[in-house]
Amino acid sequence: MQSWRRKSLWLALSASWLLVLLRVFPLLRLAVPARPWAGAPQGWPRWLDAELLQSFSQPGELPEDDPQLPQAPRGGSCDWGACFDVSKCRGGGLKVFVYPVAGPISDTHRRILASIESSRSRSVSPDEACILLLLSLEAPAGECIPVPQQWNGGRNHLVLSLHPAFCTQTFQLGQAMVAKASPMVDTFRPGFDVALPLLPEAHPLRGGAPGRLGQHSPHPGVPLLALAEERGGWRTAVPDSSACPWDGRCEQDRGPEQTHPGATLPNATFCLIPGHRPDALHFLQALQAGCIPVLLSPRWELPFSEVIDWTKAAIVADERLPFQVVAALQEMPPTRVLALRQQTQFLWDAYFSSVEKVIHTTLEIIQDRIFGASAHPSLLWNSPPGALLALPTFSTSPSDFPFYYLQRGSRPVGRFSALIWVGAPGQPPLKLIQAVAGSQHCAQILVLWSSEKPPPPRWPKTAVPLTVLEGQRKVSDRFFPHRAISTDAILSLDAQSSLTTSEVDFAFVVWQSFPERMVGFLTLSHFWDEARGGWGYTAERANEFSVVLTSAALYHRYYHILFTHYLPKALRALADEAPTCVDILMNFLVAAVTKLPPLKVPYGKQHLEARPPLAPEGLESQPPVQDCINRMAVEFGYMPLVSSRLRLDPVLFKDPVSVLRKKYRSLEKP
Repeated sequence: MQSWRRKSLWLALSASWLLVLLRVFPLLRLAVPARPWAGAPQGWPRWLDAELLQSFSQPGELPEDDPQLPQAPRGGSCDWGACFDVSKCRGGGLKVFVYPVAGPISDTHRRILASIESSRSRSVSPDEACILLLLSLEAPAGECIPVPQQWNGGRNHLVLSLHPAFCTQTFQLGQAMVAKASPMVDTFRPGFDVALPLLPEAHPLRGGAPGRLGQHSPHPGVPLLALAEERGGWRTAVPDSSACPWDGRCEQDRGPEQTHPGATLPNATFCLIPGHRPDALHFLQALQAGCIPVLLSPRWELPFSEVIDWTKAAIVADERLPFQVVAALQEMPPTRVLALRQQTQFLWDAYFSSVEKVIHTTLEIIQDRIFGASAHPSLLWNSPPGALLALPTFSTSPSDFPFYYLQRGSRPVGRFSALIWVGAPGQPPLKLIQAVAGSQHCAQILVLWSSEKPPPPRWPKTAVPLTVLEGQRKVSDRFFPHRAISTDAILSLDAQSSLTTSEVDFAFVVWQSFPERMVGFLTLSHFWDEARGGWGYTAERANEFSVVLTSAALYHRYYHILFTHYLPKALRALADEAPTCVDILMNFLVAAVTKLPPLKVPYGKQHLEARPPLAPEGLESQPPVQDCINRMAVEFGYMPLVSSRLRLDPVLFKDPVSVLRKKYRSLEKP
């Protein structure tokens, strides 16, 4: 009997210890905000670990929330379908008219006006506009400006403010949308209003500073945590599991600390940001620094939460559980940390690094609502290069763009279209046409005739269709999205270009492996000229390059869409003034989209004596060309060109093997 009692007691003790272990050491998962969707309230995050957090602290033991004042019902009764007249946007798409601002305007307002001026949505007439935009209702002197006469209860109006607070006087927004910096979750209307980031006063108009992620994984010498200070700046620390970095009630040792002024970006893996609104400015600083934002019970709506999946770049945690949050951050797998930090850099560069990107993102969100089912899918918003560079007028399917083949595990199929530009009087490029038509990958040949001399009535017979298009006698016309182009790949040529069939075949095979890049034969290299205090370029053959000449280059046809409908008119006019600038402009565009350099393939020495007009030796002969690269850098807001030291050659190229084993043996001929 006593033996049975001892066994029962031993089993009971073992079961108790097992239960304790299971309750104390579960894997803590931090909360992440629910996936945003239009028309659904977002507010407080969806806690994924509700059952696990009970093992650390019972609900009755948690500190009570601060008392909250009674607030109005969230969002009111206005939504997109009830308070916006989409019929005004059906004909000409999204057109925005900005009400003139009386009196002096601030630098922020001036940047907003310049951003709208450079957008594709600008309208000069309120009658033709789809949206009437009213800048911040707070005048520079702090007084509220009156609403316009066309207010109409706010219908089809957008009230835009890059500051958290409106004027203090009572104002009924009615049916007007509000694009506001860091709106409170209790007053934000999901699917109707737009949450903006809280920008600093000196935020640049365009371009902006790049991300500051110096390394792509946690480094032993970098502090784990950075805590946003109330007066600006950051406090970095390497706490242990018993540290309490933000709760003032904790008496434990916080570990070694270091304070940084407000102008210094945090150098840490995780940035702890308290949830009250004054700390919303720290959110952008964390993104730029590549520091994963850990939002402690945020009370403000995350910027552009309607389209951005913040679960891929930020973490939402309960500020009442400091020990569990710190322990979970320390145990996060390095692969997850890497993915989060990389996404912060993409989001910063795509949507937040300049005022122009913030304004254009706001307009793009509204345009997606107008298009409805034809809007950007989530992949285009949350994957490089971002929705601003994936125009829905071209397509809404990721498979049609050159950026997503790697993610989908595929490569382009089909053939290419040769587009031969004839701008100077002379003989038709008969030899070039025969060489290109002999390629097994050629689908059609288009001759863009932009010469004053009329085209010949007869053309040589080729194995592929040959079509003559009448140009507009402008160099930029070669990058117009002509409807006759039936393939994704375009081989851009000049009438004076000289290529062999093998060179064309190999260049196309290379492009199929890198469809987002430009693949070319002749190259240039840019550099910083200290003597002139500006950018310069050279045509000398060197060990690196950053530009391929479009007189012989392969690229995706989508770049014709971006060149025509995305680039400002001033840049396209610059290319027409100095024809050689068109090469640099197209390379600027592709580099800004991909953040990658072009690719160079072999070019026979026999062609060097027959270089086209846009060839390197003609660069120095045109005075406007000397400054076009600097003017383009100013328009872009930064220098997008990326240098490369790579040239792709065929396998067995110049290897000491039989020429019968080489597929592109003609490339080795002197």
